[in-house]
Amino acid sequence: METAKKGFFNKFLNGVERVGNKLPDPFILFVYMALGVIILSWIFSLFNAQVTHPGTGETLTIKNLASGEGLRYIVTSMIENFTGFAPLGIVLAMMLGIGLTEKVGMLDYAIRKTIMKSPPWLLTYSVAFVGVMGNLASDAAMLLIPPLAAMVFYKVGRHPLAGLAVGYASSGAGFTANLLIVGTDALLAGISTEAAKIIDESIVVTPADNWYFNIVSVFVITFLAGFITSKFIEPRLGKYSGEAVEVDVEEDPPNAGKGFRNSMIAALIFLVLVYLSVGFSWSPLRSEEGKVIPSPFLTGIVPILLFLFLTVGVTYGVTVGKIKSGKDIAAYMAEAMKDMSSYIVLIFAISQFIAYFNWSNIGIWVAVNGAEFLESVNFTGIGLIIGYIIFTACMNFLITSGSAKWALEAPIFVPMFMQLGYHPAFTQAAYRIADSSTNIVTPLMPYMVVVLTFMQKYDKKAGIGTLISLMLPYSISFLVAWIILILLFFYAGIPFGPGITPYL
Repeated sequence: METAKKGFFNKFLNGVERVGNKLPDPFILFVYMALGVIILSWIFSLFNAQVTHPGTGETLTIKNLASGEGLRYIVTSMIENFTGFAPLGIVLAMMLGIGLTEKVGMLDYAIRKTIMKSPPWLLTYSVAFVGVMGNLASDAAMLLIPPLAAMVFYKVGRHPLAGLAVGYASSGAGFTANLLIVGTDALLAGISTEAAKIIDESIVVTPADNWYFNIVSVFVITFLAGFITSKFIEPRLGKYSGEAVEVDVEEDPPNAGKGFRNSMIAALIFLVLVYLSVGFSWSPLRSEEGKVIPSPFLTGIVPILLFLFLTVGVTYGVTVGKIKSGKDIAAYMAEAMKDMSSYIVLIFAISQFIAYFNWSNIGIWVAVNGAEFLESVNFTGIGLIIGYIIFTACMNFLITSGSAKWALEAPIFVPMFMQLGYHPAFTQAAYRIADSSTNIVTPLMPYMVVVLTFMQKYDKKAGIGTLISLMLPYSISFLVAWIILILLFFYAGIPFGPGITPYL
């Protein structure tokens, strides 16, 4: 029976890998999607398809992108579609600050010291917490934390693969959880805003709109990852009996400790200034009515975070000697922007696809008719949201890029769920927990092969199946726990972010 199960599981994984590998690169995928919208607009126009705008009552006809008018729009709007795409500027601005902090070594130092200095009884949960918070460094967390955790577990006499497992699971799930507002929040919020404009031009999803949910998620996922590791993963692995492994510990700059201390002091001073600018009724970043929700503070949260990370990164860099002049600051920021080159290329294709979807009126047609269908079958409650979460979790096996998948789904589901009364930020939260839960079990995740290489350092016979079997308990538990958490927020009326409830 075990052989049959193993055979079926392997066949399933092989099938997922085959289908996924046949999908084009995300950039080419969105080029095809844009071409698909052009063809669909032509077909819809043949039948004179129309839809009534729910907000204005105006009757809208599907516009043909393959017509002369459509060609003029494609040619004249291409640059504006790209440069005016909301996520582009927001994410690049965030990464100027976060990237500088990463390039001077401050994030790396904080991650390593937090894990390596944890007491043995707290080590598992420290790794989980650092893994979840590691998305400050974006994808780099999935490459830095698992091998570091395996090394620390090995040095204290625990099974290194248990450390690697909790490091990989928590950093993979961390893209929906953080105590701070990070680049992922800015990226997804920008795409959500563009999608929401199909129904209502005035709606803006800010990077802070899932913040409260993210904060609670940090502690839920940290506890769950630590508990699963201690109660299931380590007992299953048993005592490590592999060959002795030589582990190297990277040396820190001489003043790294002082640099970290100074950067934390600078961050504290900066946060005090932010509090003064928003904490009182007379504060300049409050609204004219003296409110925080809405206010210039929430609207300008990205520039505020940019300056926070610049303050921390420059302070650390100057103290450890990596920044000696303004030229060094610019060089590190430019280096961080190089890492964003693939994202910029992808955004060019995504922006055209969404613009065509909106201009042709296909987006609002799908939203209105999709919502009417769901209402006709009486499938509009929280069960619909749970169904959407499970659908996206399965989609993650084929498209692993979180931003690409949201850019594909948002123009369809955000307007549709808005028609049913759901806030775009609520739909975005549902998307994020689905995407993060199954990141770690799809064979198409590009970092899985790298993590497998780290695993084989301690177990020569380990394969993709070994890694996925370790990740499945985390993945299933995270998905179930997050669904319970979103239900708790939903029914208890807890805001997902400042002023954000499930309903519009």
